[in-house]
Amino acid sequence: MAPLTRPTPLTRPTPLTCPALNIPPLYHGFFTREDGYSTGLYHALNCAPGSGDHPENVARNREIIRSAINRPAARLCGLNQIHSNVVHQLDKPWQENHAPTGDAIVTRQKNIALALLTADCAPILLADPIAGVIGAAHGGWQGALGGIVENTVQTMCHNGADRQHIIAAVGPCIARESYQVGAEFRAEFTRQNPDYRKFFDHDTIKTRYLFDLKQFISHKLRRAGVRNISLLPDDTYGDADRFFSYRRATHRGEKAYGRQISVIMLL
Repeated sequence: MAPLTRPTPLTRPTPLTCPALNIPPLYHGFFTREDGYSTGLYHALNCAPGSGDHPENVARNREIIRSAINRPAARLCGLNQIHSNVVHQLDKPWQENHAPTGDAIVTRQKNIALALLTADCAPILLADPIAGVIGAAHGGWQGALGGIVENTVQTMCHNGADRQHIIAAVGPCIARESYQVGAEFRAEFTRQNPDYRKFFDHDTIKTRYLFDLKQFISHKLRRAGVRNISLLPDDTYGDADRFFSYRRATHRGEKAYGRQISVIMLL
């Protein structure tokens, strides 16, 4: 575990946001790795319990997120993410150390920040501001292929959302030019739907492909009836100063990596 050697952060971190979600009654943010307590491979705003980082660093970093939200009564609720298509409806906040297992949360409750941890997977934040329903989904390739997007939208609709009013923002994740995959990876998609070939381009190595996770998730959102979709341009793999990346850590032979956090909340 990294020692507690870092002083208090220099500033309150400013998250990336999507203009379409910058409306009442919503708060949202895609936080980067900047301005936290963690050191070494977890530098600096690692928000992932169980990542191998010092637990006190992680706890302090998550407190920074609560402070940045700037709502005294705000609660932070995440999941034990497993790359599934499991969605949980949140009717009352759960304790961080008793979070359920799954990859999306939907709620109508106010002052509860739905939280996602990512390090190349796509954080997907959704809201119907008219109905007062929000959702947060962890969009890795397995979950996206398995139906996490459709299940999240469906659960939002069960809670009163209208597909035509849902706003979706896909946050920083690994970009197409950084996501080289093999033929077997591509085959998992084309076995489900041959049309999914359009999300794969040949790399310079003919036996390898480049996969467009952002566009695949956008396709899934449109198929689920969502029309107001924004894709943030940031590449977690390519921007080491601002983002953690599982794939970059693997390619560098690093034994650990942190995760950035994304949140959405009804005020």
